[in-house]
Amino acid sequence: MAKKRRPQTKAGTPQRVDGEIPVVGAREPCPCGSGRRYKACHGRAAAQAATELVQRPFEGLPGEADWVALRELVPAATVELTLKDGLPEGVPAVRLATVLPMAWPALRRDDGEVLLGLQNDTASGDLSRDLADVLTRALEADPGTPVSAARGATDGPRLQDLLDDEAPFVPQVHTGFEFWIDDAEKATGEVAASLERANAAAIPTARLSGVEGAYWCETPDKNHLRWVMGHPEEELLDALARLHAAGTSSLGTDTRLVGSFRAHGLTVPVWDLPSAMTAEDCEKPTEEFAERLAVALKATEPLTAQERKARSGLTNRQVTLS
Repeated sequence: MAKKRRPQTKAGTPQRVDGEIPVVGAREPCPCGSGRRYKACHGRAAAQAATELVQRPFEGLPGEADWVALRELVPAATVELTLKDGLPEGVPAVRLATVLPMAWPALRRDDGEVLLGLQNDTASGDLSRDLADVLTRALEADPGTPVSAARGATDGPRLQDLLDDEAPFVPQVHTGFEFWIDDAEKATGEVAASLERANAAAIPTARLSGVEGAYWCETPDKNHLRWVMGHPEEELLDALARLHAAGTSSLGTDTRLVGSFRAHGLTVPVWDLPSAMTAEDCEKPTEEFAERLAVALKATEPLTAQERKARSGLTNRQVTLS
């Protein structure tokens, strides 16, 4: 028997639509009317837009270096955030936090304050857009509730659209995670145990005040300085190589420039420090180093053989965090 043909009706005939293509299930027909499944048509472009990596998600925000440090290097810190359009009614404050309990993306406190978690998995390749989506939902959440992870719209706002770009960005580094709750001394049961575990795992860290993006940390064997720098990577590596070859890349006796990280489009040189060297001890040496670096960054002559060797050593010890 011949196969019966499905009658073609006007409603069943693919019709192309004008304007924005709505999002539908991956296996559903694409709303554009092409006759193909959504995942093989406009869904392909949407998925690509969602996963395309933004190399510098915090570019254009005040304190870009500190944003990167809080995302990748600092255990416990908070920052007061200022919204472009002011605080909504019922929201007394918005604060950025390195991490929140249970790895929540955000939390709306009982008093209406919003805490936005920074050290969470990103839903797309644009961390700024993902954080903006979480912040937007947190501002509308009921007081006393956490905000769950979700994939935001690929054309949604970014942090640069929501935050006041003229407001200061001054991180407050904490010795522990007591900022999670209103009265840490009264914490009991599971909350107290979770807080104790988090505090025990936190590496003592301090932010230097004399230069931007520099953080001292204490480890059992030696201390470290990790300094997020906003200079173009190639120029910075050349400058560091010039200083290293000249023997002026250290921060004092028994200190050593050992390599660098690459995080969110910025370079993070790292120094080993003696255990006795405190964050306060680093203030003057880092300011003096910043002056030497500024001079080295202005140099335009080609690197010497010794400087090229120093540069190669620095790049071989570079680790990409993001």
